[in-house]
Amino acid sequence: MSTPDHPPAEYRSARLHIAGEWRDAADKATATVTNPATGEPVGTVPLATPADLDDALNAAAQGFRTWRTTPLARRTEILHRAADLITARARAIARTMTLEQGKPLDEALGEATRTADTLRWHIEDARRAYGRTIPTAPGTSLSVRRDPIGPVAAFVPWNFPVGGPNRKISSALAAGCSMILKASEETPATAAALVECYADAGLPPGVLNLVFGEPADVSAQLIASPLTRLVAFTGSVPVGKLLAARAGEVMKPSLMELGGHAPVIVCADADPVRAARRAARAKFFNAGQVCTSPSRFLVHESRYEAFTAEFVKAAEALTTGDGLDPATTMGPLANARRVAAAERLTADAISRGATLRTGGTRPDRPGHFFAPTVLTDVAPDAQIMSEEPFAPIAPIVPFGDLDDALAVANSLPFGLAAYGFTESAATAERLCAELEAGILSINHCGGSVHEAPSGGVKDSGYGREGGPEALDAYLVTKRVSHLLAG
Repeated sequence: MSTPDHPPAEYRSARLHIAGEWRDAADKATATVTNPATGEPVGTVPLATPADLDDALNAAAQGFRTWRTTPLARRTEILHRAADLITARARAIARTMTLEQGKPLDEALGEATRTADTLRWHIEDARRAYGRTIPTAPGTSLSVRRDPIGPVAAFVPWNFPVGGPNRKISSALAAGCSMILKASEETPATAAALVECYADAGLPPGVLNLVFGEPADVSAQLIASPLTRLVAFTGSVPVGKLLAARAGEVMKPSLMELGGHAPVIVCADADPVRAARRAARAKFFNAGQVCTSPSRFLVHESRYEAFTAEFVKAAEALTTGDGLDPATTMGPLANARRVAAAERLTADAISRGATLRTGGTRPDRPGHFFAPTVLTDVAPDAQIMSEEPFAPIAPIVPFGDLDDALAVANSLPFGLAAYGFTESAATAERLCAELEAGILSINHCGGSVHEAPSGGVKDSGYGREGGPEALDAYLVTKRVSHLLAG
């Protein structure tokens, strides 16, 4: 498909980045990129051929040989320069992000700015990726080293088009690895703008490669290649299980940050108004398209009506629209599939007796919009109580006993994020001990931070991103025993 006749002047269609060069797909194949706020095309994305992927694999192998032997001081210099370029170009990157993904421009700018900070954190953390020397028998040296694992195949979704890729890029490159990044075909120019910052900072050819294409075909080829040494994925549970199985077949480690269905428990002693305001802000951030988004609200019956009233008020105060409009506080969903899923989940809940308190409709306008939606008295067997909505829909149900709330919260196979509101230190400690999640926030709905680890348990994956733990997947722990001469 061709680029539209009159794309926005600030939008540049993405290209593949392989061995330090920007290029089209070998067969010139492309797909159209659309603006979810209008449904109109804004550009194209190249679709890599098997030959392109082979080139990327060979480039990553050579790039790894170069990068791992580059002195740490030089690697640090290049990566700091990349962080500075991300900061300098943050507004341009944010505008591209809004055109492709739809989120309000302020949200996009915040994401781009945090991305540079994440890179700076991992640069400095790599300086502290220490091994150790172990006392042992006389005449023998025993030590533990941490070496970069090798070329990484990374797969990322569209919901955080620059922050998501950079969590993997920054960790891998700081650790001394090379990478092939397979970014989303729905947000390609944002990923390309990020990779361009690294390239312009002086990254050696092949250290960071960018491809797009048919997801199943690209993942199969990259994972099967003996040149790939680690698979890093963020996305849905079903796709994560498929990629982990493929990696397991060829005995490759994998890092999996998968979906969730985060419970929020509002206890009897919580301030319902404060809890509702904080929970609603998090629920409708990025139009609910966040894997850690609060998505099941379990509220003590004594706080139920006050919490619900304030939550509905917060939802109705949002202004849905084009992310480039300064008045917009919630943008569109990323594509028509998400709108259809939101409609299905809402209709199913209502058919099972739920009350629609606000929203529940697709606005009469172009683009992939769905109104901020609040459902109350949702039946336990409603699909939305077991299926991650990835949309601006909040099901709210009452509970009488904390044991029951914890049982509902832990009843699903997911365990990414969870949230609790209470004024009791003892209750907070119980929530910390008993909620089955890799990320837990008490009295707020905090997002991921680069200085602390994020990741899931159960079907929500394994491995961690952020904090000192972020480098673990990209480093091999090697024991070295050296019998000294003589």
